[in-house]
Amino acid sequence: MGLIHIELFATLDLVGQAPGGPDEDPDGFPFGGWQAPLLDEVGGAQVDAAYESTDALLLGRRTYDIFAAYWPHQKGGEDGAIADLFNGIPKYVASRGNPDLSWEGSTRLGPDLAAAVREVRDRHENIKVVGSLDLVQTLLREKLFDRLDLWIHPIVLGVGKKVFDGGAVPTNLTLLEPPAAGPKGGVFLRYGLADGTPGTGDMSAPDRGV
Repeated sequence: MGLIHIELFATLDLVGQAPGGPDEDPDGFPFGGWQAPLLDEVGGAQVDAAYESTDALLLGRRTYDIFAAYWPHQKGGEDGAIADLFNGIPKYVASRGNPDLSWEGSTRLGPDLAAAVREVRDRHENIKVVGSLDLVQTLLREKLFDRLDLWIHPIVLGVGKKVFDGGAVPTNLTLLEPPAAGPKGGVFLRYGLADGTPGTGDMSAPDRGV
């Protein structure tokens, strides 16, 4: 069984909508492209490293359309390595409609999304979910992920779709490596899904010294 990695860029208030550009996911959102002024070489290297072992992409319909319009045309140059990777591996698309899947290697997932994702995980070693916030909510709710990579940026937007936006259920995570910060204040956090559900305690108990 392979690993499903969720890769997300978010603000301090965990808004993950449209980090890349103003036309990515407008839907009443005025801050499309909020990540661009905060990019730095450290974050770029972290993203490149995160994708190195990818052998399949799992995408929501909107993210797929954005990727399919961009990556097939990025051969060579600065984005050449990721373009070659993304163009060469299978792409699985979650959609309720009938999307145009002309990007080579693309497959629409069946109506039972959870079952279809489990089949994908059995087929590949490292599956990456990029953006795709609606799909992410299903994966969080079903606990159908193994790694959660978060790049947190030092801004607060107050509006927009959030990382945990209707799909979250009580879940334990474990930090897999020390947080790493870039010069513009972005922090990379890598978590793994852990067993069980969150426990509780009493901070006023005598043995806590309170």
